[in-house]
Amino acid sequence: MNHNKLRAILLVATFLVSPALLSSLSAMSDDDVSPRVAELHRRAIVVDTHIDTPMRLLDEGFDLAPRDALGHIDIPRMREGGLDAAFFSIWVDPRKYKDDGAVERALQLIATVYEQVERHPNDLLLARTAGDIRRAHREGKIALLMGLEGGHPIEDNLRILRTYAELGVRYMTLTHSINNNWGDSSTDEPVHNGLTDFGKQVVRELNRLGIIVDISHVSDKAFYDALEVTQAPVIASHSSCRALVGIPRNMSDDLLRALAKNGGVVQIAMGSWFVVPEYDPFTATDEMKEWRAERDKRIEEKCGEDSKCVSLETLRRNLDYQKVIPRGTLKHITDHIDHAVKVAGVDHVGLGSDFDGVPALPEGFDDVTFLPALTQALADRGYSDDDILKILGGNTLRVMEAVERVAARAQGR
Repeated sequence: MNHNKLRAILLVATFLVSPALLSSLSAMSDDDVSPRVAELHRRAIVVDTHIDTPMRLLDEGFDLAPRDALGHIDIPRMREGGLDAAFFSIWVDPRKYKDDGAVERALQLIATVYEQVERHPNDLLLARTAGDIRRAHREGKIALLMGLEGGHPIEDNLRILRTYAELGVRYMTLTHSINNNWGDSSTDEPVHNGLTDFGKQVVRELNRLGIIVDISHVSDKAFYDALEVTQAPVIASHSSCRALVGIPRNMSDDLLRALAKNGGVVQIAMGSWFVVPEYDPFTATDEMKEWRAERDKRIEEKCGEDSKCVSLETLRRNLDYQKVIPRGTLKHITDHIDHAVKVAGVDHVGLGSDFDGVPALPEGFDDVTFLPALTQALADRGYSDDDILKILGGNTLRVMEAVERVAARAQGR
């Protein structure tokens, strides 16, 4: 069945059947997914550790309930794709928001997540623990969690970090695309030789608070510093394999092995620039660089400082962008999963799509509705049902439970 035709059928079905039944029906109706794999996907607790939709919620006034023509997720499509738990990224642009502005922006983004849960209580549940995710799955709801992307919104202040913990933030990416005052980024010139003493103190406090340490975006030295300090497993919330695509945002085999020894999980990022060699933004062709520059120029000319316009125009122009770049196929994603499994082991691999945070996704993985196709691809490569359940979310739940135990001991609970 044509995928667009399937979507139309499912849109009508939304008004006729329960959300839980719709999720099962959608997977079983797609000719590309076998009934056995559809049932496996339905049974799994599918967890995605990195989705950038809060920017749309805040800047556009976007609502998750209606099916949307832009972007990668909404409630109907999360149902269709069988996504059970989503870590929404609280990302604050470190170049644009500084000092108090970064905290204010982060709090506004967090508020939008709360608002969506309040608006749609039959579909969404605000989760803080692995137990909450399991409860949401039993109740036929989608668990929303939050991860703070980049450490600069804590303003070098552990009290602010504790406030984020109280609000429900459950992982923190130590840096983003540039260094902060206590940690080196993978895409900036190192100035701290990894983590400073305060950066290591941040890691210890994350352990105490029950917040997962996220090492995506950090320099290799900062990664090893974090592993030396942490008492709990860490994650890379959205990183793929450097051996296949040699960008600094991906993880080398040595990093993958160290992560496995820590008990952590690499959550494979699915944007084309993570998984497709020809799309590498650090070695992009002149033609691609010119296309991106022209795109950004046109957005600026049309929108100026209008954040809603910028957000919508970026999404629209990214759809055009996908037509002229080598965005790859679903095979590129499964190649990275395969490589991570071979190097780190199947207990240390998960999913961190970067939905709504990348300009392009591989063909055959256009949005969240294609998650069952990924499950089928893993089955086709010979993964056992148990191993697929681990990759889809079981490994992430294990890390969450381990982090929760470390925090309980630290707090004397």
